[in-house]
Amino acid sequence: MVSFAGFRKEEGVPIYLQIVDFIQRGIVAGQVAHGDEFPSRRELSALLGVNPNTIQKACRMLEEQGLLQSHAGAKSYICAPPGQVAALEAQLRQGTAAALVRQLRAMGLDRDQALDLVARLWEQAEGGTGQ
Repeated sequence: MVSFAGFRKEEGVPIYLQIVDFIQRGIVAGQVAHGDEFPSRRELSALLGVNPNTIQKACRMLEEQGLLQSHAGAKSYICAPPGQVAALEAQLRQGTAAALVRQLRAMGLDRDQALDLVARLWEQAEGGTGQ
């Protein structure tokens, strides 16, 4: 069963998009696997404290992306074969990097400044001084 224990609502982002992102990132990270059972819409609505229509919209988007298989009156399952996971990972990497570039450029950083900043933060994350 897909766990939503780590799901945290974020201000300013529609919840249905947050749910889709949570599942996508979970698949890429290996926390959500092909064949995992997805909670019922009613169960997930109660768990997250959101309108059932919000859950339905997220499920519809996941189905359109081919990441969720649902059948009326039956359980829903994650559909994430290895080839699809690789494509999803590439898509998420590209989107995340593009968003970062847009934000840094909007803050007035040029390419060299942005790369220096990312390199320092990368070193810090690895336990280096980065100073």
